[in-house]
Amino acid sequence: MPQGQPSVVPDDGLTTRQRRNRPLVVVHTGIGKGKSTAAFGLALRAWNQGWPIGVFQFVKSAKWKVGEENALRVLGASGEGGSVDWHKMGEGWSWVQRDAQMDNEDKAREGWEQVKRDLAAETYKLYVLDEFAYPMHWGWVDTDEVVDVLRHRPGTQHVVITGRNAPEKLVDVADLVTDMSKVKHPMDAGQKGQRGIEW
Repeated sequence: MPQGQPSVVPDDGLTTRQRRNRPLVVVHTGIGKGKSTAAFGLALRAWNQGWPIGVFQFVKSAKWKVGEENALRVLGASGEGGSVDWHKMGEGWSWVQRDAQMDNEDKAREGWEQVKRDLAAETYKLYVLDEFAYPMHWGWVDTDEVVDVLRHRPGTQHVVITGRNAPEKLVDVADLVTDMSKVKHPMDAGQKGQRGIEW
């Protein structure tokens, strides 16, 4: 871990230890590949620390078996690190066709209500809200409410939100924001997603 002196020490009344251990809101956004992958990398670190983890997938198909789900479920059940709960919020969303989205809108709202209940109960130490930027961007979930809930969440709960088009208000409240840009992608050359790379 790099050591050094921060360029600015905030006048927030916190000790160095308190500031270091404060809970974070992390946003992975942008058009580049790797937003969810990075979030699941954080989940691996959280598992290693023994933290209970809640993964909430908002727009990927409930039938889609992503590799991270299987790996984290096995790790969570191993008894060696933290527990892992995996929640699928809806039937997924197609990049090509967006028919019959009302059901997905309802499920996204239900998913957010579950996240709010879990935050209030301090169920997890790390929340991965995968593709949650989309429901906010599309207006399915109220961004102002999300920001308010995140600002006032109790305890030391970390929240990671992924997805393109993260609303500016979410970016403003976040502690760490990464905008993943695309330089090149195999799909630009007509290559479809492949096993072990996309899932």
